[in-house]
Amino acid sequence: MPENGVPALSHTEILTYEEIVRIVKAGAGLGIKKIKLTGGEPLVRKDLAQLAAWIKQVPGIESVTITTNGILLERQLKDLVNSGIDGINISLDTLDASAYEKITRRGHLQDVLCGLKAAVNSPRSLNVKINCVPIENDPDHLLAMAGLAQRHPVHVRFIEMMPVGLGKNFDFVSESQILEILIPAFGNPSPVTDPLGNGPCHYYSFPGFSGKIGFISAISHQFCDQCNRVRLTADGFLKTCLQYDTGINLKTLLRNGCNDDELSHAFQAAINSKPKAHHFGQETRSPGEKDETLSMFQIGG
Repeated sequence: MPENGVPALSHTEILTYEEIVRIVKAGAGLGIKKIKLTGGEPLVRKDLAQLAAWIKQVPGIESVTITTNGILLERQLKDLVNSGIDGINISLDTLDASAYEKITRRGHLQDVLCGLKAAVNSPRSLNVKINCVPIENDPDHLLAMAGLAQRHPVHVRFIEMMPVGLGKNFDFVSESQILEILIPAFGNPSPVTDPLGNGPCHYYSFPGFSGKIGFISAISHQFCDQCNRVRLTADGFLKTCLQYDTGINLKTLLRNGCNDDELSHAFQAAINSKPKAHHFGQETRSPGEKDETLSMFQIGG
């Protein structure tokens, strides 16, 4: 979290729920089946469960999940479950209270853990995952995070820090470095061949674990050839690659009165122009590709 906080956008600058649903319908018409509500922090927006319910009703949409920091999760979980939400990803980088406060500039770790517990114990089965982006190769922190999957039916996914926005100030901790710490402590893992998600994460099963350990290794194991995602920012930009600022502003089209065919055509054109691959740490660029200058919290990270 930036030291001075996050600059706010006015309500006139961000998409309305009706505009979001209309864009989802355009995407569903093109074959998109799964939607994830993320942020910044999505639960700070009023009546998010209502948006989830509306998206679940869009023909062709099979799954709606949410990524949250978990601070508000416990108090909103009932409404989210009633909306039909299918899964919850909780962003949690450490179980050490002082490290958590340093990273987030908030002291709400206990609230997050209560939200995690509520999600795991939900009366309707939810697919619960934890997203951990290590910022240093600290064995104690990494073993503690992995231990959540040992004790609970949750999948802990270690995500390599990407050099986007403030992430450029940190070195990433690689998948191989983490495995070198986990294997002596927990034993030899078995690769999971059955799909456990919708995206690039690959998983391992450790002996005696209730959940799985996953890795999203965009730097050490580039998976661009399998990328099946686009992101819609809060202010309406359809972003097709994390590294680049390529895409299209759908909010401008909507507010200029485009019809559904024009919206679908613009959506399709943006996906057709999706960059072939990221080039983190390289100077290679294709014509027209400009590095993203926004931070992850501004583009759906």
